Amino acid sequence: MSEVHAAGDVVAHPRLAALLKRAQAQAQAQRQASRLPVLGLVHPGDSLALQAALAVHQAGIARPILIGARDEIQRAAEAARLDITALQIEATATGGPAAAKRAVAMARDGTVAMLMKGSLHTDELMSAVVDKALGLRGSRRISHAFLFDLPRYHKLLALADCVVNIAPDIETKRDILANAVELLQKLGTPAPKVAIVTAVETVSPHIPATLDAQALVQAASQGAWPGAVVEGPFGFDNAFSAEAARIKRIESKVAGDADLMLMPDLNAGNMLYKSFVYAAGAECAGLVLGAKVPVVLTSRADSQMARLASVALGVLSVGSQDTV
Repeated sequence: MSEVHAAGDVVAHPRLAALLKRAQAQAQAQRQASRLPVLGLVHPGDSLALQAALAVHQAGIARPILIGARDEIQRAAEAARLDITALQIEATATGGPAAAKRAVAMARDGTVAMLMKGSLHTDELMSAVVDKALGLRGSRRISHAFLFDLPRYHKLLALADCVVNIAPDIETKRDILANAVELLQKLGTPAPKVAIVTAVETVSPHIPATLDAQALVQAASQGAWPGAVVEGPFGFDNAFSAEAARIKRIESKVAGDADLMLMPDLNAGNMLYKSFVYAAGAECAGLVLGAKVPVVLTSRADSQMARLASVALGVLSVGSQDTV
């Protein structure tokens, strides 16, 4: 099993590096029991997707299957001068939608334990995932969560939802929160601290997100998310910094120690996520949650570390219930 990160990543992002090592250790145990998790890489038609598949294979955290048109995959490998002979190909018709349809079917029948976006458009993959008849819908609304390793924060910090739900109503926020809390609990945080983030830390009828925060805190007090400590509304400053909360005389178990920040909408979440990465030097892992299997949505701008860490997050989230 090879090292999966550069020395600089270990120094700058030690918590994500530790996450990768946990996934490697779990996969090693599963390999010995002939239960190595299987990753379906959907439509890997460019060098970035194929490099990610090879990195996953070399890291030993999962067994990647390339799902797509064989000639497209082989042309991409030849153009990038990549040797993919060690990787299995599940051949489909040409194009992203055909690969997505086959990948979702493989997830439904248990052939793969998780999916990862290749070079197709996100909506091509997600339309197959959320298809009401043949998709992977679960009992909750599908959402997304990032896990960030921030140089100026003392532990991994989750954000939800920065990718999938544009303007979530209160019921959707309940599902976003449930999905993210469940992920953190699977990762070994039995009582995640959740900050409901809005523009301000006071409830105002003029800012609907603060009313949602008040309702979510009340639901948590009634046992909606067992184990979770849910507080809010918080401005970002006093959710992130205990000192900022102290200055504003906010008494809180969560301020400055949040495991998860629930964002008011996609605009706020997406801008904060990109600010973490580009301005604050963060690295992240991310998953689509609430489907029957976790889904890794990658961007062309994602680093190799982010791609591997996202797969590692998926491996840890499915635990020992994987396929061979």
